[in-house]
Amino acid sequence: MKPRSHSLAAATVVLAAAMLAAGCSSSGSGSKGEAGSSSGVVKLDFWGWAPGYDQSVALFNQSHPNIQVTFDKTASGSKGGYTKMLTAAKAGNAPCLAQVGYETLPSFAAAGALTDVGKYATDAKGQFADWTWKQVTIGGQTYGIPVDTAPMALMYRKDLFAKYGITTPPATWDEYAADAAKVHAADPTVYLGDLGNDAYNYAGLAWQAGAGWFGTAGDQWQVSINNAANQKVAGFWQGLLDKKLLKTDPSYDPSLYSDMASGKVLSDVNAVWDAPIIASSVKDGAGQWAVAPMPVWDAANPVYGNDGGSATAVLKGCGHAKEATEFATWMSTDADSVSNLIKVTGIYPAATSGLANPTLAAPDAFYGGQTIFDVFKAETAHINTDWQWGPTMTQTSTDLGDGLGQAGTGGTTLTAMLATVQSKTVAGMKQQGLSVAGG
Repeated sequence: MKPRSHSLAAATVVLAAAMLAAGCSSSGSGSKGEAGSSSGVVKLDFWGWAPGYDQSVALFNQSHPNIQVTFDKTASGSKGGYTKMLTAAKAGNAPCLAQVGYETLPSFAAAGALTDVGKYATDAKGQFADWTWKQVTIGGQTYGIPVDTAPMALMYRKDLFAKYGITTPPATWDEYAADAAKVHAADPTVYLGDLGNDAYNYAGLAWQAGAGWFGTAGDQWQVSINNAANQKVAGFWQGLLDKKLLKTDPSYDPSLYSDMASGKVLSDVNAVWDAPIIASSVKDGAGQWAVAPMPVWDAANPVYGNDGGSATAVLKGCGHAKEATEFATWMSTDADSVSNLIKVTGIYPAATSGLANPTLAAPDAFYGGQTIFDVFKAETAHINTDWQWGPTMTQTSTDLGDGLGQAGTGGTTLTAMLATVQSKTVAGMKQQGLSVAGG
């Protein structure tokens, strides 16, 4: 589906206003560690956390002697990486390059933490899916280069599904609920899945259901985190929690992978990039796991979710924006780099050329020799690209993650959580001087 152009246009107006209020700048004399050397070599710092990025950087450095990139691994964005980047940008010593999720890029733009590289990126635009280019373009300014998209699927233990009488993976959420009940009835210590505390995984579930969180009307933001569509999604998962049919290990926590390894958690609904994380975290399960399409609400009209996707952004004050854009474009389009990112990082490429990369057709030994990217490829035509992120996602995701954790321990319900997150998000946006409806 194509994005609604009037909504996107309105979003650029309100974000542009926020950027002006923040006093953002797209120029600077140079950033930390990025001065050219006496030999004419341009040196760029790159902050991020994804596995495999360092290997793509090494490939670039081998073939670009006049531009050398140093990759500095940070905590993931939600665990402090973004705060570190924003603090550095405010202090004037940020790196030129940073891994920034599409969901967080509007927050960086509103904070004035980015550099417009549109004049350097013009030739690259045609190499990417339209909707991903829109993710890096705000208010007519382009702040980086897309890396990937993140279609979601069901990663599951096929041997244990068979053990508990699940002959085919659940194709719908009704089937998922029925299978969760079947498994738990057979062994109360075993769970079909886990509901963790990852706000963006939950966003993918809302995305699939058409339960948008943000929109615009004129020059005003609309916040709809607590609308009927979102209550439907929350109600479904709360129903499973109420029946004690879900494990509630924190997302990506060692406890989750321990439960997977011991056969206590049989599946994970997550993004494409989760496939290598499971493979590296539950190594003894090699050959026992498989990937199936994400369960859908309506089998006759399947729609899938997207959980993530990121850009290589150019931060405020970068003194070598042209070279930074050259590197970012290369990382996302060079065949060897994309192959590395597919194998190690688990990306689904945003570059159209990347979709023909032979690595996507390689069988995966951990998943029993399955060509797992075939599942994600089939889903991509059924992902609604209308989804719009808001300008305060750092705060919204923190509040949502806290609420998910509390719901897992019975401290609140998912349906009640939505009202809390809605209220806090609106208050936070107003505090930033944004015009917003809802409360």
